[in-house]
Amino acid sequence: MIEDIQADELYQLKTNNNHVLVDVRSPKEYQEATIPGSVNIPIFSDQERAVVGTIYKQKGPEAAKEKGLEIFSKKLPDFIREFKKIDVQATVFCWRGGMRSKTAATVLGLMGIEVQRLSGGIRAYREWTVERLNQFEMKPELFVLNGYTGSGKTILLDRLKAKGYPVINLEKLAGHRGSIFGHIGRNPVNQRSFDFALLEKLLEVQQERFVFIEGESKRIGKVVIPDWFDQKKENSKQIFVHLPVEERVRNILDDYQPWLNPEQFKEAFHIIKKRLPTNISKELGEYLDAHDFTKTVELLLTYYYDSLYDYSTNYPESQKTAFTASNVEEAEEQLVKWVSDRYGSR
Repeated sequence: MIEDIQADELYQLKTNNNHVLVDVRSPKEYQEATIPGSVNIPIFSDQERAVVGTIYKQKGPEAAKEKGLEIFSKKLPDFIREFKKIDVQATVFCWRGGMRSKTAATVLGLMGIEVQRLSGGIRAYREWTVERLNQFEMKPELFVLNGYTGSGKTILLDRLKAKGYPVINLEKLAGHRGSIFGHIGRNPVNQRSFDFALLEKLLEVQQERFVFIEGESKRIGKVVIPDWFDQKKENSKQIFVHLPVEERVRNILDDYQPWLNPEQFKEAFHIIKKRLPTNISKELGEYLDAHDFTKTVELLLTYYYDSLYDYSTNYPESQKTAFTASNVEEAEEQLVKWVSDRYGSR
């Protein structure tokens, strides 16, 4: 008999290192969004899934089931072999907890491999996630890192995390830096994947006294952060990091490495060029064509990003703390001392 478990039960099992989640959907579905930490052992390849889907539309469910069985029966030895490599308890799931996960669990059971099945599939887990996110009451205080573009905010988050401080890197969860150029060299995720990852991070840091995040807009690339989280961010302590322009340019070039994707940078530039003075827009285009990315970044900071940032960071003085440093390393030292003075050393 197949044992079905609910989404909340699955999350509890996920926190146990002796448990594996197996997504039996096609590789493309898995790549689009899956439950964090899952492995993919698909019943059908992308092409096979398309074939079965076409038959379903043209001839109906019975014909689709027959074709699916024909395809899957040939793959059974490999499918079983992959599951035998798993030496801990496993839960299988598909999109709606339907035929694919039921078939997988049934076949595995017949071979003496007992697995559980997620009731309602990834769709049910998504509904549970959204409900938890909407009702979430975050206990820790937020420390929000702000600064002009290139001030090393993401670098600081990584360094703080390495020192053991609690951090939520929203840009990393979104696969996007939050700017018009932010997708370049990254893999932006959809809202489902972001929500899954965000809830896990929130639950992970819930017992901390404080958490560092970066000052982000409500929308980061393709995704949107929850209203309550955005409001908490706006009402929290705002930490401003000030670095010299030349250091900011260096940080941007190290992060974006525009020479690796010059055409994508040109495409992104064309989206904002109408917002710039005509002469500056022309000059920027020339620097991009010449692959002079240092000059390109300097002009973008001066005539676009810095003015946008000034407009979007109007907070009461009582809410702000500022650090001026010559580089990220110095800013990190100041920030760690500031936190230690408030909460003690980590």
